[in-house]
Amino acid sequence: MPHELRVNFQSELNSLRYNYPTPLLLTGESYGSTMTDSDHQSLSEPSESDSARASGVPPDYNVLTPAFEKLCDVIARLRSPEGCPWDREQTLESIKPYTLEETYELLEAIDSGNDQHIIEELGDLLLQIVLDAQIAADEGRFDLTHVVNRLTQKMIDRHPHVFGDVTAESPAEVRKNWDQIKEQEKQRRSIFDGLPQDLPALARAARIAEKAAKVGYDFPHRDMLFDKLREEIQELADEIYPEGKIPDTPATVEAEIITDTQIDDPKLRERVEGELGDILFVVANISRRWKINPEEALRISNRKFQQRVQKIEQELEKAGRSIQSASLQEMETIYQNIKVQEKQTS
Repeated sequence: MPHELRVNFQSELNSLRYNYPTPLLLTGESYGSTMTDSDHQSLSEPSESDSARASGVPPDYNVLTPAFEKLCDVIARLRSPEGCPWDREQTLESIKPYTLEETYELLEAIDSGNDQHIIEELGDLLLQIVLDAQIAADEGRFDLTHVVNRLTQKMIDRHPHVFGDVTAESPAEVRKNWDQIKEQEKQRRSIFDGLPQDLPALARAARIAEKAAKVGYDFPHRDMLFDKLREEIQELADEIYPEGKIPDTPATVEAEIITDTQIDDPKLRERVEGELGDILFVVANISRRWKINPEEALRISNRKFQQRVQKIEQELEKAGRSIQSASLQEMETIYQNIKVQEKQTS
C-alpha cells in the first residue's frame, strides 16, 4: 500500500515528521529499496513508443510517477539521519557550484547529440533541483511540491494565448506578452532588474543589449555594428600603440617568437581592459542582431580549437613524439591539414 512520510529532521532522529504548514507526502512502495540492473535499464533506455510519441503528449504517468517517487525517496533517505554524511551537510549555498557544473555538462551532452549522455546529464541536473528542494524542506522553508506548483501556475499565467483568451500568432507576439506579464508580476523599476548577476559575461552582454533594444535603444541597422567594432578596435589601439597605429604584422608562424610583456602601469591596464571589454560587448551585440547566442558560439570555437590541438597531439604521438617537442611550424602544418580534412568530410 502507498505510505505517507512526514519529514521533520528537527525532531528526534527516528521521528520523520515534516514541520511545515503542508505535509510532504511521499507515496509509493519503493522507499528504502535498492534499484536493480533492470530498473536502471528500464529508466535509461527509451522505448520505441517513446520515440514515436506525438508532440505535446505528456509522459506515461503510470511509469513516471513511481520512478519520480523513488527518486524523491532516495534523496530524502540520503538527507536523513541514517543517510549520507556528505548529503546531510549540504546547504543551498554549498550546492551552488555543482548546479552550475551540471548545467554546463548538460550543454556539452546536447552538443554531442548522444541521447544516453543527454539522459544522464538531465538526470544530474534534476538531482540538483530535487536535492535543493529537499534541503529547503529539511530546514522547514518549502518543499518540492511548492516548487512544482509555482512553476505550473507561472507557465499557465505566462501563456494566456494557450490557457486563456489572448491571441498570439507569432513567437514575437508570445515574447511580448511574456515580457508584459512578467513586468506586471515582478513590478520591476528597471529594465535590467531580474537579470542574473552570475550569467557568463558574454551572455550577459547580449542580454543587457537585448533589454535596452526592447525600449528602442539600439542601432537602427545591424550593419552599423561593424563600424562600431572598428571604432572600438581603434580605441584599443590608441591605448596600446604609439599614435594608435596597429603594426602591419602578417599572421604567420614563419617569424621570430617575441615574448609578451605585461602592462605595468595600473591606469593604462585599466583603460586597456575597458577597451577590450567594449570590443567584446560589440561582438556580443553582433551575435544578438544575427540571432546567434554568443556564449554558444564561443563554446563551439573553444571545443573546435581544443579538438584540433588534441589531434595534433595524437598525430605526433603516432610518430613517437610529444607536442612539447614539436616546433611551431610542425604543429601549424598538422593543424592546417586537420582543417582541410574537416572540410572534405563536412
